[in-house]
Amino acid sequence: MKKVQRLFRQTKIIEGLKSLIALRVKVTHSALLQISTLFLILLLAFTIRLLPMRWGYYLSEFDPYWQYRLTKDIVDNGYLHWTTWQDTMSWWPWGRDVAHTSFPGLPLAAATFFNIFNGLGIPMVPAVTANPLASDPVYNFVVIFPAIMATLACVAIYFFGKDIGGKEVGLFAAFFLALNSSYISRTSLGFFDDETVGIFGIILFSLFFLRAIDSERSVRANLVYAIAAGLTQGFLYSAWGASRYPVGLTLIFVLVLLLLRRYSARLLIAYSTTFTIALFIAINVPDLGFRSLLETTNVAVFGMFLLLCAIEVGRHIKTTRMKGIFALSFVVLGVGLFLAMSWFGYLQPLAAKYTSILNPFERLTHPAVASVQEHRPAAWGSIYYDVGIGILFIPVGFYFAAQNPTSRNIYLILFGLTSIYFASAMVRLMLILAPALCILWAIALTRILKPFITLLRETPVALRRKTRLEAHVGREFSAAFLILIFLLLTFTFVFPSTESRAQGESFPRVLGQAYNPTTISAASLPVQIRDINVVPDWLDALNWMRYNLPQDAVVVSWWDYGYWITTVANKTSLADNATLNSTQIKRIGKMFMSPETGALGILDEFNQLGRSRGLSSNVTYVVAFFTFDGQGNDVGYGEESKWRWMANIAFNSLDAWKTYGNYTLGKNGGPDTNQDGQPDQILDNPIGQNTTIYKLMMWGKTQRISSVQANPPEHFELIYWSQKGQSSVVTAGGINALVTVWKVKY
Repeated sequence: MKKVQRLFRQTKIIEGLKSLIALRVKVTHSALLQISTLFLILLLAFTIRLLPMRWGYYLSEFDPYWQYRLTKDIVDNGYLHWTTWQDTMSWWPWGRDVAHTSFPGLPLAAATFFNIFNGLGIPMVPAVTANPLASDPVYNFVVIFPAIMATLACVAIYFFGKDIGGKEVGLFAAFFLALNSSYISRTSLGFFDDETVGIFGIILFSLFFLRAIDSERSVRANLVYAIAAGLTQGFLYSAWGASRYPVGLTLIFVLVLLLLRRYSARLLIAYSTTFTIALFIAINVPDLGFRSLLETTNVAVFGMFLLLCAIEVGRHIKTTRMKGIFALSFVVLGVGLFLAMSWFGYLQPLAAKYTSILNPFERLTHPAVASVQEHRPAAWGSIYYDVGIGILFIPVGFYFAAQNPTSRNIYLILFGLTSIYFASAMVRLMLILAPALCILWAIALTRILKPFITLLRETPVALRRKTRLEAHVGREFSAAFLILIFLLLTFTFVFPSTESRAQGESFPRVLGQAYNPTTISAASLPVQIRDINVVPDWLDALNWMRYNLPQDAVVVSWWDYGYWITTVANKTSLADNATLNSTQIKRIGKMFMSPETGALGILDEFNQLGRSRGLSSNVTYVVAFFTFDGQGNDVGYGEESKWRWMANIAFNSLDAWKTYGNYTLGKNGGPDTNQDGQPDQILDNPIGQNTTIYKLMMWGKTQRISSVQANPPEHFELIYWSQKGQSSVVTAGGINALVTVWKVKY
């Protein structure tokens, strides 16, 4: 009996194994090759963005430090605490109303990812670094989060490209995006900012919306994709100011479809579903609210919806006469409604930085906005720097897309043309241009190579009739052409750039952007790639402030460094990179550009404001940053060049500052290195030498270079300067970075 039972169990086990074998996934060689290639591309996209780790594990730039603070608040206090958070460490003495001054999309997404990873037991190991924030698991996660999102964006563009031109287009598009310089610069290690999720969202929205109007899918599938597109656009509303771009692109796309007489009920359903969900999410974002519905772009969304509804109704009107009456009535009502809303002031115009993009003849005039480097117009050469030899393939991609004007190809053409236009107006928007160029490049490359690859694969038959291509092109020429294309690609992805060769390096040019160190580890200097030394001035200064200044200390600096002071040094600041209070920034600029007694009076005004709000703290410390060479000559990466913006913002123009205090600025104000008609130094003129910023700079220099002669300021005591007491100062290419901390003597 036992023998029979044992045999029965063995039989059951064998049958179970056979059933498992039957369930195995069958993968073709082609699919396996495709999956393997995509995996290698994703691995490349992720690892290349980790290269700044060579200089340490830090957040980059400035805004990511605020995004980290908001993410940490969500992780520690829950998903809704930020809606009632009044940040008292920013914009003293007023504080910051976080809910109405922030886009929560990125921090909410990062906090969700962190909670998932933490729940799965994936450790966030503290990195070995001088940054005191490195002991926080949330910090360690958000530093690497941009590389994760870039990898997911490559997955998204693979499916987007696959829908447009097949799996080959998808793979090439993912490869090109993985190595795009602009995209690398905004998704490399530590760049934890809105663009991290913004480009991923634009690609995903485009993928979902185009699938939502696809006539080859079921109505149910269209509706599911429309819901997904709405959720994606709603997330973009909550995460990025550039969420207006996919909205505008979709409006133009739908209008073109209508002009081409490609209206369908699917288009109406997809459009209405998508934007109903997206706008519902938008009005629930405190910083947007119901007032966002009256912004120009969203009013246009409602207008397009009414137009689609009118077309749908018009299709059911039988007589031509009634159709004409209905169309005329719709136009009159639409124009009348628009004029009425404009007359009574219900329409909200776009912000200046957005209108300057739309209108090439309008340039940013607000000094606080114009002073930001990434708001400047882009040079056309920067497009070549991004895509290299691929710039030759972009027009070809447009040609092939226009040759087959499907809905997806029309969308791609509009995506490419509008993003090129906007990128030429603002250098920051090179980022939006990246996915469009990558897909156009991929289409051109695959369409050009396809007939030559086909010829190489075919077995020649002597009696077979030759095609038109084969009559002129042989297999040898096809192989030579493929080798030529391969060599052209090496100019972008293999050969070193001129910059890297000048620095004695020989790695591929695409690594040049990826190898850039984080801003804080380079002390805001253009560190050469071959220099692996961290320039410790800002890191050391922030650490010193964190542990040596009183906890209730209030620190004033130019707004560029506010996020660093609040987040890393853990001290209260008067202004930061959010630039929320232009009046306060003006007062700070005037403080630096005034004589010492005037600066003291302005600081005391802040103290009085604090006391009127029941605060006992005073502005007791000033932080200033200067850069100069070994002889003490100004270099231009610190306040020695930013003083011009301080004067412009505080006095509305340099001319107004020149007459401040009854001084007249002579012609010897310094060389005009920016060639804008204004001196770039404040040396050798009476008003410049009497400013607070000049006295702080000159006395600070004496701590590094003994040959510089200066008298100490009367009302500001230097209590810390970076690399103090070190036998040798760490520089970047001979440039000194000097962070100084001053105690105010009232």
